[in-house]
Amino acid sequence: MSSVSEPLAHQIIDAIRSVIGSDKAALHEPRFKGNEWQYVKDCLDSTFVSTVGKYVGLFEHELASYTGAKHAVAVANGTAALHIALELAGVSEGDEVLVPALTFIATANAVSYCGAIPHFVDSVHDTLGMAVGPLRDYLQHISEQSNGHCINKSTGKVIRAMVPMHTFGHMADLDGLLAIARDFNIALIEDAAESLGSTYQGKHSGTFGMMGTLSFNGNKTITTGGGGAILTNDSEIAQRAKHLTTTAKVPHRWAFIHDEVGYNYRMPNLNAALGCAQLEQLPVFLASKRQLYASYAKAFEGMTGVSLMKEPTGSHSNYWLQTIMLSKPDVEVRDAVLQATNDSGIMTRPSWTLMHRLKPYQACPRAPLPVSEDLEQQIINIPSSAFLV
Repeated sequence: MSSVSEPLAHQIIDAIRSVIGSDKAALHEPRFKGNEWQYVKDCLDSTFVSTVGKYVGLFEHELASYTGAKHAVAVANGTAALHIALELAGVSEGDEVLVPALTFIATANAVSYCGAIPHFVDSVHDTLGMAVGPLRDYLQHISEQSNGHCINKSTGKVIRAMVPMHTFGHMADLDGLLAIARDFNIALIEDAAESLGSTYQGKHSGTFGMMGTLSFNGNKTITTGGGGAILTNDSEIAQRAKHLTTTAKVPHRWAFIHDEVGYNYRMPNLNAALGCAQLEQLPVFLASKRQLYASYAKAFEGMTGVSLMKEPTGSHSNYWLQTIMLSKPDVEVRDAVLQATNDSGIMTRPSWTLMHRLKPYQACPRAPLPVSEDLEQQIINIPSSAFLV
């Protein structure tokens, strides 16, 4: 460990321990203190543990009510949700889809499942989401309009959609991104996997574009074990999403008739039962995570070389993962802090490896990525479980 990083690492460890009141902590653990056992037992007793049962519909209804979306379609995981959303947006083989280079690989994978090509773009420091100004300038330079489509002049491919991701629960600049989507004839699908409970100008994440997608993985703000959902205000899209994710089976009392290639993506009733109980506790989880942020803010106040990520102006973040930022990009310092904290029993992690560095996506088109490349060396996520304080 370098002479610079060693004292910083010790300060960070001391700050985290002063907040959590413990020597050790996981990054983000689920909490089951509500009706989880009751609802799961009821589901087991009913014997309807797969995709048929009352909890799937109930979870969808409650999720739509909470987010303000007209429809929610519950599926097996967040990646499946994004795959179907892209397909319903018309993304098909050979199309390009704008994706942040700073994201989890599922965002790019879902594009690939459609036979389409991820086209990586830069992010900004204040939201960690897609950079609006640079993206507009980039599209003006590399694209042209033809028959209502945005065409990449270099590849001749249609840039069909864009997928802003709300990083660690912090909302991207949706006003700016929606304006780009409108001006360049590009569908906007929100990857809101990490942002359940976050709002932008008072409106819930995942409800701005044509569709939004959520994840309920075991490490998310609420969990169904594995699970995801598609949010939309379009009734026809919602109906199509439910049909496609139920193997495109035509409803019938006994016959197995499928009218197109569908997917076995529906959320099982057992997972939905867990989700119903978790969703009941979401306001408490969110309040706890904001309290945790406030405690960390005091602990890191005035510390040289690092700062705590704060929700962007105009947004209300769920603070899914608390994030500290090194004052300047330095992969050696970042890795030294990661090693020291994890060696001490405090689980921390860096941001994801940028998508264009990963083997499956090295040949994909990309804009200049100066901010993403800095952020990759600055971001450290620290323990963020609800009820750590």
